[in-house]
Amino acid sequence: MSLHRDAPPFRADHVGSLLRPPSLLAARERFRKGEVTRAELTQMEDAAIAEVVRMQEDIGLQVVTDGEFRRTLWHSDFLLSFENVASVKTGANATFRTAEGDIERPLSAFHITGKLSRPKKIFVDHFAYVKSVARKTPKQTIPSPSILHFRAGRGGVDSAAYPRMEDFYADLSRIYAEEIADLANAGCRYLQIDETNFAYLCDPAMRAEAQAIGEDPDKLPQTYAKIINDALAAAPADMTKAIHLCRGNFEGAWVAEGGYEPVADALFNGINVDAYFLEYDSARAGDFRPLRYVPAGKTVVLGLVTTKSGALETKDDLKRRIEEASKFCPLERLALSPQCGFASGERGNKLSVAEEMDKLRLVVETAQEVWG
Repeated sequence: MSLHRDAPPFRADHVGSLLRPPSLLAARERFRKGEVTRAELTQMEDAAIAEVVRMQEDIGLQVVTDGEFRRTLWHSDFLLSFENVASVKTGANATFRTAEGDIERPLSAFHITGKLSRPKKIFVDHFAYVKSVARKTPKQTIPSPSILHFRAGRGGVDSAAYPRMEDFYADLSRIYAEEIADLANAGCRYLQIDETNFAYLCDPAMRAEAQAIGEDPDKLPQTYAKIINDALAAAPADMTKAIHLCRGNFEGAWVAEGGYEPVADALFNGINVDAYFLEYDSARAGDFRPLRYVPAGKTVVLGLVTTKSGALETKDDLKRRIEEASKFCPLERLALSPQCGFASGERGNKLSVAEEMDKLRLVVETAQEVWG
């Protein structure tokens, strides 16, 4: 039996975001200062995206993204496009951890100030452009709907607009479904939901934080699974739906730690997706035992290659870890990728474009040697 995959997720895949070229960062800064128009910036973004699509294809990837080059942050550009969503400083700090030590950053949360709606298409034009310049399969990434709830919980949802949280969840799923339908109509057949909160709920400290705002960390995975399922319910049958889990990735720093065991059943059996991109680049993600919950017909993309530094893994180490994972999920249902994107925000992680390319090339070459 051949283990080659002609449809996503591919044996060699990647999460989505890529390092922005300095020229594009400079252009975006000039746009903020009013020195270039939106049309001029879009033209520069188009050129940079066309170039990074070629880079992905030249490396040998069967999947391409726009690198999230049009975004300031991986999640906020999308979520703040909804009506009555605001980003609010909480007054607290979030602790981001790095190999060099901890970094304290002001913590923001999304607040819902009225009835949710989607006044316009959000990433549909972004996808359409990638599709127009891609020879390989274009993937669209969007942030998970759970992000509009997790940090603030009930306290972040206007009680006049939503006396019942069930109505908030229903509206949230509905506006997501609208965007997904428009992406599908634009030809999107590979969609990835970027989800942090299932991974955060693996961390005892963050579970305690959820309890402190009146939420039940044991029930949240089921709540979030239903929101995601309802958002995806009308997606075309031929659309590959994936979810990516991450414990934070701000310029190479992370927030949470802990293996997937606390959420494994709800994650793998409760969410109606085809594939899981799982962070597995370090001990903070735990071992592979939770993969025993993954049902037949679903693929796990092992995020074994770190994007948090330029240090390059070896093929032998990657193959050894793939073999370990195959004890809990069969090899034919596994694939390989970096553990996260390379640039969750504009400034990106602390590695060079050359190092980024080396890591993507390593994923492609290792996958070819493991699966053929």
